[in-house]
Amino acid sequence: MTFSEQLLQELVEAGGRIVKSGSGPELEKWPARVAAARRSGRIPKTKELHGGWCRGGYEIKLVDIPAWRLAALKPVPVPSRLTRPHSVVRAMQNESQPLGLTKPVQGRALRLIQALITATENAGHSSAAGQTGSAPPPHRRRRASPHFTITTQGQTVEFLVLQEQDRTDHVATEKEVAEAKKNSWLRIPRFDYTPSERLRFVLSGGQPHRASEWADTPGRSLEDQLAEIAQEVTLRGEAAERRRLDEIEAARQKRVRWEAAMEEARIQYAEAYRVRHFEAQEVAWRHATRLAEYVSAVRARVKAVPPGQTRTEAEAWIDWAAARVERLDPLNTPPRLPDIPEPRADDLRPFLGHWSPYGP
Repeated sequence: MTFSEQLLQELVEAGGRIVKSGSGPELEKWPARVAAARRSGRIPKTKELHGGWCRGGYEIKLVDIPAWRLAALKPVPVPSRLTRPHSVVRAMQNESQPLGLTKPVQGRALRLIQALITATENAGHSSAAGQTGSAPPPHRRRRASPHFTITTQGQTVEFLVLQEQDRTDHVATEKEVAEAKKNSWLRIPRFDYTPSERLRFVLSGGQPHRASEWADTPGRSLEDQLAEIAQEVTLRGEAAERRRLDEIEAARQKRVRWEAAMEEARIQYAEAYRVRHFEAQEVAWRHATRLAEYVSAVRARVKAVPPGQTRTEAEAWIDWAAARVERLDPLNTPPRLPDIPEPRADDLRPFLGHWSPYGP
């Protein structure tokens, strides 16, 4: 059994993930071993091998390849002529220099855009024109305003169409050499850049899956990559929809937790109100008891007062005070739970922890 086969078997037995720990040269060999296992041809076609450093050492994972990467993509046909251009393409045709491209590549770029928009609109997406006549400067070409957009499931994907540049060594002219000798701050450029016939599509917006840029390469033209770009738009829309549904579900669960916290806060508020009422009754009883003792002491003293107006007034006061004490004493009425008033937001705040009484 080869080393790669041993590694794959170990991964299968461990459920697809192992962490190689230790130190020194033995641990440092694992990135190269994982790379060798990838080249061995032993990895199942539906799996891929990942490796990377983690806190415990070097982590190796054997994971399923996403289904979208295994899907057979239908090629996107590119028209040979623009007989019925899309409105987005027409907006570009109305510019003197569409997308800021040179004349030799304009026609091809518009046909590529026509094919891509047609394919994505057939899939249910929509498109709109952007800055159709602009070309970003080289130092910010990936941060410029989009040339057009495609929207799918609420996710807008922005597109820039860029013309690649060919670089050649710069041959300094006699004038440049003389100027550089005269002014020390002048620098003769090392390279010259000229527009090529190669194009590049730059995508932004949404969650990338395959990539964010596609370009002509010696072995593969953009025509052959349009199906991947169209799929990328769909994947970003699906990811946005999943994220939207996840956010809705998270908000629902958060509201459920908030409503449960509010209900618990109301229960705690009611209990706290009953406790305060109970304690207030105890305070009122003690207060009434002390007043009753005082009234009894006054009554005993008044008995020694000779009959007359003074005693009459004193007895009248005693009758009033005794009645008052009787009303103040909570024991003179049957005990009952108090009616709980409707709580205000600030009444519930002490029982809500990190929640707001106004909403989740």
